[in-house]
Amino acid sequence: MSVTPSTAGNGTRVALDELISLAALAHGASLARSRRSPAMRSGGHASRWRGRGVDFRESRIYQPGDEIRHMDWRVTARSGRPHTKLFEEEREQGLLLALDCNPGMRFGTRVRFKSVQAARAAALLAWMASASGDRVGALAFGGGVDGEVKPAGGRRGVLRVLRAIRDWDAAADASLREPLSRALSRVRRLLRPGMRLVLLTDGFSADAEAATLLPQIAGRHEVAVVMLRDMLELVAPPPGRYALHLGAEKRIVDFADGKVRGAWSERFAASRETLRASCAKLGIRTLELDGHADLRRALGPLLARSLHSPVVA
Repeated sequence: MSVTPSTAGNGTRVALDELISLAALAHGASLARSRRSPAMRSGGHASRWRGRGVDFRESRIYQPGDEIRHMDWRVTARSGRPHTKLFEEEREQGLLLALDCNPGMRFGTRVRFKSVQAARAAALLAWMASASGDRVGALAFGGGVDGEVKPAGGRRGVLRVLRAIRDWDAAADASLREPLSRALSRVRRLLRPGMRLVLLTDGFSADAEAATLLPQIAGRHEVAVVMLRDMLELVAPPPGRYALHLGAEKRIVDFADGKVRGAWSERFAASRETLRASCAKLGIRTLELDGHADLRRALGPLLARSLHSPVVA
């Protein structure tokens, strides 16, 4: 469903120059715990995966197959039992942005469509991650779009993602829908150890199968969900007759009817509940984002807690 916004053309399509300009919003932010140069991009994030890496973690009793060169001779001599050293493996962190391009995202009554705000949020997240030396990748689903950009580092990697987001927005078909479960299947294939996932969606594409796939992803990766919304989805418009477009179909809805007004927001809330309930059960962070919200302020809590915390294996 789409409603023609009051500002035709402005805020209805993703503009590449706007996505690029958001780099300035990310510059100098105090959200990162540390700043790393590009030379430190290979690794630099200590994970909780125990392996043979750079930083010593602990000693444990020797087990068959352990390398002799990692024997901890001091602990062995002190305890009288052979011990070997374990190291904390460094893994390069990456950010995967999953962008919902389903028809419901092309909707907005204040400033911009949800699809445009989602693209802007994805761009800011990409710039923030890149500033910390992380690789950034993206995929799109819904609207007949199934594009993918493999994670890459640096400004060039971010620009590839931003161009793809612009192209996906332009190519999205308002008559084609895709369930979230199909997108999550693709996400599982693209994610690598140490990578994080941020899903940007209005939640309307969530289906029963997605509820079974999400735990598999959240069990091995850090996941956050940015749920786009519009004020008209939360509160019915003032009484009156309104023309709504459902793809090529046009309908007149009479909001003077009390029953119609009462069912309006309830139906939108119910559409989001599938995804919201799954996230709550798994402890996945969710953040609600309005189309007119200030991105830095709205995404600040998510960035501060999520993008620079250790990877949970």
